[in-house]
Amino acid sequence: MMKQNLTSASVELFRRTPDERFGTLQQLWEHCHREHTSSRDLWTPPQELRPTPSDGRLDLGVATEGEFKLNSWSFGQLCQLAGLNKDTVNRLQPATAARVFEETLPSGNKPLQVYTRGETTRSIHGAAYTRLPNVELLTMLREFASGFEPPQEAGQSGGSGGTGLYCGEQDMFVFMIDPLGWIEIEGEAFAPGFFLWNSEVGRRSVGVQTFWFQAVCQNHIVWDAVEVIDFSRKHTASVGEAVSEIRRLIERLVDKRDARRDSFARVIRKAMDASLGTDADEVANVLHKHGVTRSLAKQALEVARQNGRFTIFSVVDALTRVTGRYAHVGDRTEVEVTASRLLALAV
Repeated sequence: MMKQNLTSASVELFRRTPDERFGTLQQLWEHCHREHTSSRDLWTPPQELRPTPSDGRLDLGVATEGEFKLNSWSFGQLCQLAGLNKDTVNRLQPATAARVFEETLPSGNKPLQVYTRGETTRSIHGAAYTRLPNVELLTMLREFASGFEPPQEAGQSGGSGGTGLYCGEQDMFVFMIDPLGWIEIEGEAFAPGFFLWNSEVGRRSVGVQTFWFQAVCQNHIVWDAVEVIDFSRKHTASVGEAVSEIRRLIERLVDKRDARRDSFARVIRKAMDASLGTDADEVANVLHKHGVTRSLAKQALEVARQNGRFTIFSVVDALTRVTGRYAHVGDRTEVEVTASRLLALAV
């Protein structure tokens, strides 16, 4: 069984600003719905784009629609369209930059898509680009990803406030798990989760990654993931089909979770009855053979002793409780994985 450590959510955690973080799927859906309903596509031939200086910045005039501000992303796209280096143009005065664009922007009759919201240009694309709204993907999740929710919020060491649900001016990223969906695979405990991503402005493809994992640390690294499935698609004419494919993968994850959960429940019931030993010394020796230090075993057994018996379940639960006090994320995650493997003794 090949295991992987998945870092995509951790990367997102550290690059997102507070205004890009959302606490619930509903909050993220409402944000994306507002963005979608208040944005519009303006189709125009390239010669009707008019970069103009305004208050120390460069705005973009679009045919008869008026002038719009450029954000960092749309400014970069405008530079790419004109064949200019963004850093070079940034060093020019707005009036000089406007004249440079007048000389370098393409001509022709093939229309461009200028995507705007309010007074801001969100993106500029050619006719071949096909947009997929974030809210369409989130609506699908609300219907089909039953039981899934964001992971625990990242602590101070993980960029305080990281939620796993992110959306900024360039893209969206969703990290969700089923904290109650634990099942048994080859004698070890796993829970299901997935990453979902999209961009309405061409920053990245649309895609999903589904997996089964053993632990998620406070930095949102997914540890010991198996059955990892990836799917992505570019924003071309057929991008709308991606929603159906992503839905199918989410449904398959849910179906497999439900089918396996009954089997795992039987393992848990056995773990609640099966004893690891008759006294603390015997159980400590068993734990040591499975990689648990003597010191940790002693602490865990003091907690488990309160339940009256040293069952597999009570000892695993005690290990999890004790490791919750650990300050170092790596130590905590390693012990949590070891504790989950002890459940295999009940199979």
